[in-house]
Amino acid sequence: MTISTVSGRAALPDVQSVRPCSSGPSAIDLRGVSKRYAGQNGILALDNIALTVRAGEFLTLVGASGCGKSTLLNLVSGLDQPTSGTVEVDGQAAFMFQEHALFPWLSALDNVATPLRLRGVGKNDRHAQAREYLAAVHLADFADRRPHELSGGMKQRVAIARTLATHAPILLMDEPFGALDAMTRDLLHDELEAIWRERNLTVLFVTHNVREAVRLGDRVVLLSSRPGRVVQEYDVAIDRPRRVEDPGVAALAGEITAALRHEVARHGA
Repeated sequence: MTISTVSGRAALPDVQSVRPCSSGPSAIDLRGVSKRYAGQNGILALDNIALTVRAGEFLTLVGASGCGKSTLLNLVSGLDQPTSGTVEVDGQAAFMFQEHALFPWLSALDNVATPLRLRGVGKNDRHAQAREYLAAVHLADFADRRPHELSGGMKQRVAIARTLATHAPILLMDEPFGALDAMTRDLLHDELEAIWRERNLTVLFVTHNVREAVRLGDRVVLLSSRPGRVVQEYDVAIDRPRRVEDPGVAALAGEITAALRHEVARHGA
């Protein structure tokens, strides 16, 4: 599923703590952000998060289950609001969830064209643009197929193309490849990286897979177990293109995994 928001505010237009940030090199700024769910016995999901995502950066976010990764994306997208602190987003952001959520009665072409139709783009123009986005994810020959005629990897490609059709410069991705096999995931890594570089996008990518985080990210941010706090940031000084099996990727992933295990053990204790 893809949800498009403008300046992180479309879903919550009256929330003062989510507003467009001032011009500058950052695309996303979180300052002192905390989120407490009062309806869940006062559970503190995020605690005093300070995080900046630079324009054009591919930042990956890892942490144990329940550490608040998805909550953080919800705050950035404007789908939810922080209990305290500010979330600043410079421009439009498109949110891609783990499930592709394609409309089963629509072709791949019409699924991708949906954001364009909602913006009032004429039929001929939106179909022409949708075909370009399908070509970008190597599905030009499958434009007329419906979701049940596509493999899992193809459905995710269509979902990526639909996300691109929002024309958003910022992509928020919540474990979009988590349900795919290793080979398909590796191919989609290549395609996503190529699209990110060609279109100069900013990507905030949540994953449980530490090697995936290192494979894709310019920087990896590790969150603690609940409440989520920024434990460590890792600059990925490994030349692109990368593979998950590369020695450098494996070494850094091992370092991050050790820190993650420490956090999980600390939370369990």
